[in-house]
Amino acid sequence: MNLELRQLRYFVTVAEELHFGRAAARLHMTQPPLSQTIAALEETLGAPLFLRTRRQVELTPAGAALLPEARRVLEQAAAMPELVRRAAAGESGRLALSFVTPADYSVLPPLLRDFTAAFPNVELVLQEATTDLQIDDLLHGRIDAGLLIPPLPDKAQAMLDYASVLEEPLVLCAPEGVLAADGLAVELATLPHLPLIIFPRKSAPALYDAILSCFHDAGITPVIGQEAIQMQTIVSLVSAGMGLALVPQSVSNLQRPGVEYRALANPTPLVELGLAWRRDNASPVLRGFLELLRKE
Repeated sequence: MNLELRQLRYFVTVAEELHFGRAAARLHMTQPPLSQTIAALEETLGAPLFLRTRRQVELTPAGAALLPEARRVLEQAAAMPELVRRAAAGESGRLALSFVTPADYSVLPPLLRDFTAAFPNVELVLQEATTDLQIDDLLHGRIDAGLLIPPLPDKAQAMLDYASVLEEPLVLCAPEGVLAADGLAVELATLPHLPLIIFPRKSAPALYDAILSCFHDAGITPVIGQEAIQMQTIVSLVSAGMGLALVPQSVSNLQRPGVEYRALANPTPLVELGLAWRRDNASPVLRGFLELLRKE
């Protein structure tokens, strides 16, 4: 079966006018080719669409069933050029984005707010994931971009591009009441002897090493008490009095009862947060997201 949009448009016009002469005039054509087109459509569909008498034209049950579907097809066809234009311009489509916890408490909310305002028809698929999982998802094309903690592993550098987004210091996350009440920055050497709560090194090696280097530079060898994959879990363990942690400054926006955040008097390395994406990803939606990120 080979239906043409022209046939459906002619059919809808006749169905609305219920008069071949008026329909032909509306279509800026003569009546004989219009009648021939409708007859060809009926032959293709295998059923009469109109009852024709000298006095009137009426839709058959088959014609009445076809009318709403024909209108729908014509509306969809009319919308296709705009749909294609929007997709090519990155104004519609889908963006799969993963992020580490610090991004959720720093750059992610304003970035998403601005992106959804600029591209309201793009479907955002968001997932929190550690850096190592994001790298794997990027390499296998499961996500379009990831807000993660660098550096990229050697195996990924040939396939991924990267842009730095934020640098921030580490701060102390301690159980409430174990620090002096003055609210001042604290020296690591003056901390109570509590275990260190940290995430597994494979999740973000650079951040793990930066945390341990702070203690080593202060002449301290921390005792690792618990390991947790998510920052929220680390903060929860601190609130339960299980130990203390060093976290990126933006995590201090995560307020939990029983937790106190303090700046460190010790020099601390800056923790970097950036966006990674596949170099061969030609998605216009991703391109729009990157352009917005660069503006901000």
